[in-house]
Amino acid sequence: MTATDLLRGRGVAALLGLERPIVQAPMAGGITTPALVAACCEAGVLGSLGAAVLSPDRIRSEVAAVRALTRRPFAVNLFVLDEPERFARDGEDAAMARIASWRARFGLPAQQPPARVCESFAAQLDAVIEAAPAVASFHFGIPSAERLAALRRAGCRILGGATNVAEARAWAAAGADAIVAQGGEAGGHRGTFVGGFEEGAIGTMALVPRLVDAVDLPVIAAGGIMDGRGVAAALALGAQGVQLGTAFLACDESGAHPAWKAALAEADDRGTRLTRVFSGRPARGLVNGFMEAMRADEAAMPVYPVQNALTAELRAAATKAGDIEAMSMWAGQAAALARPMPAAALVARLAEEFDAAVGGLAGVARGSGSVGGAAGRRP
Repeated sequence: MTATDLLRGRGVAALLGLERPIVQAPMAGGITTPALVAACCEAGVLGSLGAAVLSPDRIRSEVAAVRALTRRPFAVNLFVLDEPERFARDGEDAAMARIASWRARFGLPAQQPPARVCESFAAQLDAVIEAAPAVASFHFGIPSAERLAALRRAGCRILGGATNVAEARAWAAAGADAIVAQGGEAGGHRGTFVGGFEEGAIGTMALVPRLVDAVDLPVIAAGGIMDGRGVAAALALGAQGVQLGTAFLACDESGAHPAWKAALAEADDRGTRLTRVFSGRPARGLVNGFMEAMRADEAAMPVYPVQNALTAELRAAATKAGDIEAMSMWAGQAAALARPMPAAALVARLAEEFDAAVGGLAGVARGSGSVGGAAGRRP
């Protein structure tokens, strides 16, 4: 029996009806296509639809597309936000002036303030409750007790993202089924909603055991996990599952532009950095020309989702042109370990690598180099 076999029917796998305790991270903006979500589900892990920027109708159609491809459980993820009209629009004119030359680079016309800066979270959540996926997951905060109760009545398990102990405890009090511990290494937007972003950028190795000790809920480790070695390390820290985003970003079924996927291989040279310049909220991505050019003005950028709305056309134009210097190429610190392959092949590879890592540790424990063994003792 392999180490992977021992995980079947336990912890997060049992809770969410999975063969393996692995979650494909939700990545908004068309990255987590129905094909990617379904392929992950069919491989025995939890596929997740990143629905944060989708309209309610689009959420319904995407969920229907996933269900046409798989009967297995999957998740739908939302960003917990105020309603569009409640966001201050301060600094819009200055922000539009800063990106004007970048818009001209792609032949975009003079910019006008967007009519609306984001979708209605209330309407999005109504669509998720109506769709009743097996799992609903949340970033940036906690929905009201009434809305969480509606999700439970619809049969949804609830995963809450946490970047610190206070957030994990808040989710436990709200009745979450499991906590997704987002380490500072993770790609994409920081989910911090209690305390400052800098204090919330705790590394996965430090964050996971703290949350495991703080709440009586399964913890799913996220951030910097790219292969079976990372899975083994996370479980050794007490996590009952893992969530991988950047690793699945490179998969065949991912909606990421081919140029973005190719740039993952340059991650050791480009580096990654937390930035507010694309969206107004700290998010980790591959460093590129736009991030460098806007860095000096980063603190002056409007808040999320205002800045996100202001750069939407620019990012779309850059993506259409395949110009990675103006794309928001979200990726984690271990992005260079990404491997292009079908999602099912990646899941199988993760299981093989996990078994090898656990086997290697067992060999170390049996040998003279074991922690606390003869070789480690003082005479």
